Amino acid sequence: MQGDEARELLGLSSTSHPTPSQVKAAYKRKAWESHPDRFPASEKFSAETKFKLISEAYSCLKLGIGQGGTNSAAYARVVRTGSPNVHQRSKIQTFLVKAPFFLIIIGTVALGGMSAARAYKRQEKATPSYNPFLP
Repeated sequence: MQGDEARELLGLSSTSHPTPSQVKAAYKRKAWESHPDRFPASEKFSAETKFKLISEAYSCLKLGIGQGGTNSAAYARVVRTGSPNVHQRSKIQTFLVKAPFFLIIIGTVALGGMSAARAYKRQEKATPSYNPFLP
């Protein structure tokens, strides 16, 4: 998709050089108007096609392809497969994030064990065993 076509799809003039904030505002406006969830089932397919074109135009302008208007290079599709590993955490940061969960688990197990021991002692007092093999 060329820059002129992308600008026209977003409702911008084909000769303008919009700022990133103008492109984003135009995309939000057009996406709101043509979102497939806003249409009945009979018109959903055409709305979905239009929405995909608008998203493609936004990606094209966001990446800067076609800003001059004559750039006919193939546009790049952005596919996210997960968050990039830009910020590496140190081991201490990872531990500080995991520490509260670890303490919660340890506390739950400890309190559960104490509670079970008290219940066993209470039951033992209430109903003494006459079995010589049990303590």
